[in-house]
Amino acid sequence: MGGPVLRRWMVDAGITLAVLVAAEIAIATGSEDGAVDRDWFAYLLGVALAAPLLLRRRYPTAVLYAVSAALLLFYALDYPGFPPALVLAVPLYDVTRAGRLWWAMPVPVFFLTVGAVVLIAHREMPPLNLLAAFLPQATTLAVAMLLAALMRSRTAYAAEVRHRLDQAERERELEARRLVTEERLRIARDLHDTVGHAIATITVQSAAALRLLDAEPERTREALLNIRGTGKAALAEMRATLGQLRSDDRPGPAGPDLRGTRPVKRDTGLHRLPELLAAVRAAGLPVELHSELSGEPLPAALDEVAYRIVQESLTNVLRHAGAAACAEVLLRAVPDSLWVEVRDDGAGTDAGGTPSGGRGLTGMRERAEALSGRFEAGPRPGGGFQVRAVLPWESPKPGPAAPVTGSQRQAREGELT
Repeated sequence: MGGPVLRRWMVDAGITLAVLVAAEIAIATGSEDGAVDRDWFAYLLGVALAAPLLLRRRYPTAVLYAVSAALLLFYALDYPGFPPALVLAVPLYDVTRAGRLWWAMPVPVFFLTVGAVVLIAHREMPPLNLLAAFLPQATTLAVAMLLAALMRSRTAYAAEVRHRLDQAERERELEARRLVTEERLRIARDLHDTVGHAIATITVQSAAALRLLDAEPERTREALLNIRGTGKAALAEMRATLGQLRSDDRPGPAGPDLRGTRPVKRDTGLHRLPELLAAVRAAGLPVELHSELSGEPLPAALDEVAYRIVQESLTNVLRHAGAAACAEVLLRAVPDSLWVEVRDDGAGTDAGGTPSGGRGLTGMRERAEALSGRFEAGPRPGGGFQVRAVLPWESPKPGPAAPVTGSQRQAREGELT
């Protein structure tokens, strides 16, 4: 801070000294018919005309009126006059640049008007001579004030540009944080669905293997092979999901695409539905598929969300519906959306994961709403549970999202753990 302050004081001292020298020279060389001879007080007033400029930055208006008062006293004592612009230009510049134009305007108007009246009334100066005498003074003062207004405008513009740049930087940081948070939540949902389904399937299959261990060795072997296959598939998918967290340049899966500049290749979609149903049936849950889809490829995001909803719903049936439950998966295409419905006739009353502390329904709802779809789940009137999602074929392009606050981020992350 010492450097800039010292430089400002040196600049102000230099300006004050320059005005002082110019005023004293003007007083010493001034000549005017009928004027009082200059004396020590005239030179002292010259000092009074320049000294206030040392405080020009802190008190610009007070400095202007102090210099004006000293100049008015000099003229009132009838010393040989000199152009008022010599001492008024700097304080007028300071006051105008400080944004106090209406405090600055009366000063030049007063001195120029009074000077013109005096010259016309007492010295009978012709109009052309009067114009020649006052036009340079008026021009000098006007230029000083216009220059101050221009500098003030440029300073305000620079401040506005800096403010907008800072605001844009803050918005970029918030957007980056939001994208990172959404990516983390998406990966958490994928891990929840993948690991949750695999563990639920493995748990049911291992229980069946234990029951059949001595009585039916072949079926036991089949159950163990299913467990092994389920575990390997879950491990491969978990590795693929976690690979998206890589952000270095080493060989391996690419890191998360926070800017949306490249497509993300995923092996998750309804084309894997037969494998999923086979694994669920091997775990002991009878499940039927009723599909009205034509077999044409679906949009990537819609394909993945539909598969994940079916996967999580069947996982919940395995966990909560009971050993005697049966499930149905219905896929229906309508002109503007895809209907996904999973229902069971089990004895469980809550497939959403409340007994185990999970957040399966929350994750499915978030996936559907991310595509601007609708999601509903609840007990069926005749018993069992039903999950239904309506997913539009084309979701609207996302606009700028509101930044995720710390409390919202912690709450949302807590729902996925």
